[in-house]
Amino acid sequence: MSDPHRHDPTFEVTHESGPSDVLLAGFSNYGLAGLTAANYLVDALDLTQTGHVSVDGFPSITPFENGRPRRPNRLFSRDDLDLTVLVGELLVPVQFGDAFAASILEWTGGAVDADAENGADDPAADPAAVADETDAAEVAVLSGVPVPHGPEGHRTYYVATDDYRERRLTDAGIEGMGSGFLDGTNAALLERGIDSSLGVCVYVTPVHAQVPDVEAAIRLVETVSTIYDLEIDSGPLEAFAADIQQYYADLAERMDDRNADLPDDRMYM
Repeated sequence: MSDPHRHDPTFEVTHESGPSDVLLAGFSNYGLAGLTAANYLVDALDLTQTGHVSVDGFPSITPFENGRPRRPNRLFSRDDLDLTVLVGELLVPVQFGDAFAASILEWTGGAVDADAENGADDPAADPAAVADETDAAEVAVLSGVPVPHGPEGHRTYYVATDDYRERRLTDAGIEGMGSGFLDGTNAALLERGIDSSLGVCVYVTPVHAQVPDVEAAIRLVETVSTIYDLEIDSGPLEAFAADIQQYYADLAERMDDRNADLPDDRMYM
């Protein structure tokens, strides 16, 4: 029986301007590779905070640095770069992934079923033509997955909607993840992308238990740098990760405390 006093959490995006054509996101998950990569992109691209995603209805966290608090889910962008990075330090329980994804997609203008009715679901279409001037054209998530693998498995794979794959991955030299399933926010984003003109991709790479898994984060950074022609040097990422290692260790410990709520992503290469 459902609890009549229970209220599902709500998420709300606050941003200084409309979405960029491209949204890159990294969330708190196993190995923190995606989160590390997203944080590094913000630093390497000299992005500034331009918004956040607030949550009401379940316990949040308030990160701080040098005595100054900050939002756990933050949006970063730059005027001369048509790209926004979402850094998601708050672990969103799997059962709330759909609501979290819906709030992101409401802001991006994606996952609008009316787009298909207007003939905007051509997978070969140009991103700028698919979205109008206030909508994002695609969302890409950077993520690590704890799958058994050998040294040859140290690469980035993808799970992507058809339109994203044809737009970005045809000649990229990146393999699709063999089989399995996603859960939580990543699954919700992909499912909305299937039914809309919004291109969605989850870039995944095998990760180890150490936090953060720097090598996995480097692979993700190098992948999106190639896909989006960002000209980012991933070399300093190891030093960058070392600077924030204790913070990430504390974040991972908090994630372990809530391990039962972690998404149950399962994949096979």
